[in-house]
Amino acid sequence: QVQLVESGGGLVQPGGSLKLSCKTNLSVRDFSLQWMAWYRQTPGNERVWIARLTDDGLANYDASVEGRFTISRDDDKSTVYLQMNDLKPDDTAVYYCNSVPRIDASYWGQGTQVTVSS
Repeated sequence: QVQLVESGGGLVQPGGSLKLSCKTNLSVRDFSLQWMAWYRQTPGNERVWIARLTDDGLANYDASVEGRFTISRDDDKSTVYLQMNDLKPDDTAVYYCNSVPRIDASYWGQGTQVTVSS
């Protein structure tokens, strides 16, 4: 069963930066074959996709984060990252990662809270 552990969130001022990590329990080989994505969710709203990274390194971003966020991966660590720069209050959310498509359609990790506030 896949397990995802997100970390790196916290409280940051507008304009600041954070780097999120998502460690999976997938083998290096299995992880290297997965497309991975980051999502975020605010209270009362659905979880939404914000960034995706293919197994061969092609990245796509939602317009709301394009140019500010960068998704990357370290296959040797079975980990995907999200570098977030120039953070805005609207980026406040719980951030989640998952594979694309989801290995387990019903599973999400615990997420990591990002709060952008002065």
